Amino acid sequence: MLQTLRNAWKIEELRKKILFTLLILALYRLGNAIPVPYVNVAALQTYFAQLQNTVLGLLNVMSGGAFSQATIFALSIQPYINASIIIQLLCIAIPALERMSKEEGEEGRKKIASITRYATVGIGLLQGFGFYMLIKNYGILTPEATGNVWAAIVIILTFTSGSALIMWLGEQITEFGIGNGISMILFASIISRFPTAIITTISNIIRGELNVFVAILMFLGALAIVILIVFVNDAERRIPVQYAKRVVGRKMYGGQSTYLPMKVNMSGVMPIIFAQSIASVPATIAAFTGKTSGWVSTWFGTNSIPYAIIYLLLIIFFAYFYSTIQFNPVEVANNLKKNGGYIPGFRPGKPTSDFIQKVLNKITLFGAIYLGIIAVVPILISHFSDAAAKTGLSLGGTSIIIVVGVALETIRALEAQMLMRNYKGFLD
Repeated sequence: MLQTLRNAWKIEELRKKILFTLLILALYRLGNAIPVPYVNVAALQTYFAQLQNTVLGLLNVMSGGAFSQATIFALSIQPYINASIIIQLLCIAIPALERMSKEEGEEGRKKIASITRYATVGIGLLQGFGFYMLIKNYGILTPEATGNVWAAIVIILTFTSGSALIMWLGEQITEFGIGNGISMILFASIISRFPTAIITTISNIIRGELNVFVAILMFLGALAIVILIVFVNDAERRIPVQYAKRVVGRKMYGGQSTYLPMKVNMSGVMPIIFAQSIASVPATIAAFTGKTSGWVSTWFGTNSIPYAIIYLLLIIFFAYFYSTIQFNPVEVANNLKKNGGYIPGFRPGKPTSDFIQKVLNKITLFGAIYLGIIAVVPILISHFSDAAAKTGLSLGGTSIIIVVGVALETIRALEAQMLMRNYKGFLD
């Protein structure tokens, strides 16, 4: 990875793209430090200290702590992610959107992107209004903002415009920088908490509250999870495909052997995000009603065994749900048949689609178990030991998968750019 970055830095065009990406990320971090007016930030942080086990705690992690400080980028990239997911699902449910995304080519994709932007603004308005009502109901507004309609409008529009600006910054990275802009912003939000975690760990070791040996074990455990993510992230099941020979005019086509790649973790981090959101709903409702103790914290606290079991089952469910949405065995079998391809040992048509469906079910189960291990192991560690809290390290499955996945994706993008510039054809 370091060698790839060093080689990319030597190429002037890539160096400009890297610097542009770093500049946009610096602007994003700057916006995370500018608070929205009329909000009592100290009271808000005190309130958020009780919400670590809720959906709001997850939003705070994804925003790099900006949500608990009510900055202009408090909503972070969540409205855009939600809008993208909703539009993807609608493209499956609504035939007109499905035709637009599949049959209209680049023009259709531009229309879908435009619809997603408008949906992002709409969701940003709803989330901004919800955040304003939250801080208003809990008396977190400053005295001059209480009962002031203009203050409410300023706060809601600031949150909404902040999410729209982040969306625009992400698009600029995608177009003029390196890697996927939205992923890079999420990456920056998560790793921005690492320095604080390291300082917390060192301080607890110096004060004697954390054993050095335990801290080393926690670090090695996090490293093992990262290695597992790297290993499974590129894993795929390759189904052999043979193409029949056919004569077109005076030329013969086909006859070659290839394979159909199926990624083991086809759904990425989405099952964890959805499962975490739904599993945190009881604790979130309890926090809003003021009942932060009792059976709700026992059964649905993020460090409890029942929560871990529910979390694991939801991850498996959403892994199958997303693999069904993203991969259609019948469509793949039909495309193979049209192009003269077949899987050795299986007749074209329904037998081929049944075989692909069987393979899909197996690798989806493996991928779901992998995601479950990544997500549940940190919960079990926190349940049986308080070492994780004292290290200050966030070992949540969502954060680690996003960080490692974005790092691998960015390195691949750099390698592809360098390969394109260093490749020499037979005329050179």
